[in-house]
Amino acid sequence: MDFLSGAESSLIGLFVSSFVSATLLPGSSEVVLFAVLKLYPDQVFAAVALATVGNTLGGMTTFWMARALPQKTLQKISPRHLGWVRRWGSASLVMAWAPIIGDALCVAAGWLHLRWLPCALWMMLGKGVRYGVIAAGTLAW
Repeated sequence: MDFLSGAESSLIGLFVSSFVSATLLPGSSEVVLFAVLKLYPDQVFAAVALATVGNTLGGMTTFWMARALPQKTLQKISPRHLGWVRRWGSASLVMAWAPIIGDALCVAAGWLHLRWLPCALWMMLGKGVRYGVIAAGTLAW
């Protein structure tokens, strides 16, 4: 007895992949999004939304973990990324989608105790645009 359709199962897998990919764990949610959209192109809006929300929640998990770091860990956080976040504030998290630097920006923002809501909104904007571009490219291909 199946409780979920293939599309629903795929979307759940995409959400999980997107979440894990945004934490310090390795992952590639873009590949999963591509596969889901090739199998279920009619699910584009749900797929982009779930990938964006999952990836944002993963980034915010990193943010909250970094917020708990003791102040003496400053030397372990990249001065370059700290500088970006100090200069641009929560808006710097629009780049949280970028490989390698995205995690560092989330860590820096959390460690600097920036307000969480603006951070989450900027992060969601950047991640949503990225997934939207990937979806458009996938459907056009």
